[in-house]
Amino acid sequence: MTEQTIFLDPDPRDWRSRKLQVQPSRWYATVQLNRDGYVDAAHARGHDSALPSAYEEAADRACNAGIDRIWYDGYPGSFLWGSGPRWVTLYVPYPYVKAALEALRVAEIDHDYSKLHALADRLALPINDWLAPGERELVRGVDFTPPPTTFLRFLRGKAKELGVRLNGRATAGSVWVRPTLPPGARWTREAFPERYPEWVDRWSGHTEPGDAPLRPWVGGREQNLSAGATPVEFRTVETPSAEECPCGMILRESAENDAVHTTQHMTWTFGVRSPKNLTWSDSMAVVTTQSPIAWRKLAYQVGRLPQKENHYDFNSWFHLGPVEVTPDNVRAYLLKANGYVIGYLAAHDTNQHYRWDLVDGSSYGDQDDTLRPRINLVWVAAHYRRQGVGATLVQAIAEDFGCTVADVSWSDPISAAGRRLARRIMPGGIWVS
Repeated sequence: MTEQTIFLDPDPRDWRSRKLQVQPSRWYATVQLNRDGYVDAAHARGHDSALPSAYEEAADRACNAGIDRIWYDGYPGSFLWGSGPRWVTLYVPYPYVKAALEALRVAEIDHDYSKLHALADRLALPINDWLAPGERELVRGVDFTPPPTTFLRFLRGKAKELGVRLNGRATAGSVWVRPTLPPGARWTREAFPERYPEWVDRWSGHTEPGDAPLRPWVGGREQNLSAGATPVEFRTVETPSAEECPCGMILRESAENDAVHTTQHMTWTFGVRSPKNLTWSDSMAVVTTQSPIAWRKLAYQVGRLPQKENHYDFNSWFHLGPVEVTPDNVRAYLLKANGYVIGYLAAHDTNQHYRWDLVDGSSYGDQDDTLRPRINLVWVAAHYRRQGVGATLVQAIAEDFGCTVADVSWSDPISAAGRRLARRIMPGGIWVS
């Protein structure tokens, strides 16, 4: 099938003309009513262009039924569409394209929405029957058409929407299901009925009949291991109230997206995996504003970790544009171990410093105008902290500049971790700038 455009108004060249458009893709076709110019013209005349509620209801019902049917057929992706009077969109399998075109045409021209409802009825799947309580076997070719694993994945998604545990298993030619309602899902839906207006509990009071089919055991977990179990008891106790993880993530946010927190925490713990397209000739790399973009991007990625951990407003490395020469020799030191960048030091050179004896609350000494390397930020992956990695980075910047560690300047203010590092390697005092 190729793309199609069908004009609903007499003059197809008129920009105000309404048109039906068909956009084919691999799994389905998008049938769309384009009312964009028509709505603009109506607004210019002061007319109301909103779709009748019956129109929107019928279109939404047909669209949702089509999406379910496409997912049922095995489509693994998602859909994106909006609301409003300018566009009416239906996603349908290819056998239903003509019916969708006719339904939208009749709804738009004749204000007859019965064909949209008829299309929704044709696309509708017996989901309520599939998710009815009780153990049973759904046979391919009799109860469903797609491969069993595809059908099982679809059923699990629909069961999750209802808060139901599917207890499903796919075999070569069938799918066994035993939908049950977890107590937590039942409590949530009964406590907040406004969130689930059409939800009905069909599972809690179900009792298996004596002639219920017996699911064959095919390995894995045995069934009914909770038969006769007593409910778990709960107690009220004081729990830790920390809201923030040491990696910088907010714990209440991580519950909504565990994958994001897991990735952030693993990277914060072990460092950033070195890209395969970068070749390291030694364990430490000095990245400057004139380095290839791949190295500068790696420095930026590592710099994001202390920014996230300490909630800084800006990344300490932000040179991702064209190659440039900086007068203060901006650079970043990256230390690699076990295939990961575990240490990071951002630095530049400056000539305005003050002496500090590292005593909390004490004032700085006289100004010194000697050109020195200045540490902007030091960061070490959590797993490698207190193992001398920070001192190694400071020693590297001193050797690179051609001075001693005592001549290195530190950016003010200095964090608590930075003060501990400075006291360990330079107990007599440091330069700050």
